Amino acid sequence: MANDGASAFYRVTEKLKDFLLNSPDVKTCTYGDITQVDLNKQDMFPLSHIMVNSAVLEKGVIRFNVSILSMDIVWQSKADPDATEFDILMYGLDNEQDVLNTQLKVINLLNESMARYTMRTDLFELVGQGTCEPFHDRFENDLAGWAYTFDVFVKNDINVCQN
Repeated sequence: MANDGASAFYRVTEKLKDFLLNSPDVKTCTYGDITQVDLNKQDMFPLSHIMVNSAVLEKGVIRFNVSILSMDIVWQSKADPDATEFDILMYGLDNEQDVLNTQLKVINLLNESMARYTMRTDLFELVGQGTCEPFHDRFENDLAGWAYTFDVFVKNDINVCQN
């Protein structure tokens, strides 16, 4: 990795990928256009997908706007014979709530790491607050999860004296 302004981009994507892959609730991490990822491969889930939406060059830092999709497959099951009508209405006949709970945990740990812990000490700082939006059936197979969008500051290490 070169020590120029572009390395900030690599630091963002690599740091996020490494953090996500260290989660026990993420099996695969991908980057780029989500339509280019074969989401029919069931052995790749749970999956986190990184998309860099924009970069703003500010004094001494680059502000990246990033979205992460954290998702897993929703499995259908048969009704438990002991389930009450409330249980079925509340929890359904699938694991969607479990998927949403687990994938929100992945996002929450990432958010806290950028805001307070290890990632912040690496000159990688969350700007403001990220937002999380749940989804289900957003893709062709039965997936659920969260779209997490946030801004992050990364030190701009470009050396203007080189030009």
